[in-house]
Amino acid sequence: MKATAWMGTDSVKVIDVPDPKIMNARDAIVRISTTAICGSDLHLYHGYIPAMRKGDILGHEFMGEVVEVGPQVRNLKPGDRVVVPFPISCGHCSSCQRGLYSVCENSNPNAGIAEKIMGHSPAGIFGYSHLLGGYAGGQAEYARVPFADVGPLKVPDDVRDDQAVMLADVFPTGYMGAEMCDIKPGQVIAVWGAGPVGLFAAASARLLGAERVIVIDRFPYRLRLAEEHLGAETINYEQADVLDTLNEMTAGRGPDACIDAVGLESHHGNTAMYAYDRAKQVARVETERPFALRQAILACRSGGVVSVVGAYGGFVDKFPMGAFMNRSLIMRTGQCHVQRYTRPLLERIQRGEIDPSFIVSHRMPLRDAPKGYKIFQKKQDDCTKVLLTV
Repeated sequence: MKATAWMGTDSVKVIDVPDPKIMNARDAIVRISTTAICGSDLHLYHGYIPAMRKGDILGHEFMGEVVEVGPQVRNLKPGDRVVVPFPISCGHCSSCQRGLYSVCENSNPNAGIAEKIMGHSPAGIFGYSHLLGGYAGGQAEYARVPFADVGPLKVPDDVRDDQAVMLADVFPTGYMGAEMCDIKPGQVIAVWGAGPVGLFAAASARLLGAERVIVIDRFPYRLRLAEEHLGAETINYEQADVLDTLNEMTAGRGPDACIDAVGLESHHGNTAMYAYDRAKQVARVETERPFALRQAILACRSGGVVSVVGAYGGFVDKFPMGAFMNRSLIMRTGQCHVQRYTRPLLERIQRGEIDPSFIVSHRMPLRDAPKGYKIFQKKQDDCTKVLLTV
């Protein structure tokens, strides 16, 4: 089959690989119909996530048709149309029983590697390095889905692929980011990043009752999307001081909650701090550029919530712990527990509360995946989300 493979830093290629096979009684094989390039795939593309190997198959946002199931998969059958959550979760461990699917205790066969960096291992993830299991991803013609009796969600005929595939990651991740803010009527929520996760976080904050949503980014086309589709207020951080502007917009208090939807590759123009982070990251003495996270902490009102759903992989420098502790801030974070959200968000789509396909800017066949990565990485042609059809 054809699959998108990581070939080294800033290099992907569509190559021929063996078709996946059932390896466990709880496996399923899915013929991919639609898959997507995620912003966190760019962290792999740029070489910032450890334990990648040449030839690893990428992709953790995919859906398609079940073509084969193992003998213990009784909830699915060949012909079912499904979307597959990106965390691989057993459904039976203590974490899964508490709904914490992205920290499943049984799905990462390379847990020992992750434990050396993180203390304890999170779940395995499709197409996201050997640190997180070394599983083949879904930017391919077929994928093996472990624990298929737990993860995949059947998709009804009235929901299109370009809507349903968003349930694999970006929509639930944005929704969880907003949910962690404990939004109350009348509150102001600020979102750093107007990529897919940030836009869904802003949309979800609206769904959950926020009175005002403020989105911070530097690309005018992404800020327009936030304004026109979500009714958000926006700040272009290359044209205005974010902290001063947020204080002016909130009578000096700051937002009630701040969502970091950027993660480890945040930008902030030509400031000295950005140059410091960039230099340390290039030299591999710091794994993250946490400018958005630092800013969210400093901006948030005292006693407020900082919600972090942007992806981080290692260690940050100059974390403003003094501000965080002395101002009684609360931080909530985590890779999204997607299985918790897929069904309720599917129902919101079916009720017409949101059409998640609004973020899609580019559609192309799987064979053009390398082109899709370059367009997305360089933000060319007003790119917000690339879908690959198989």
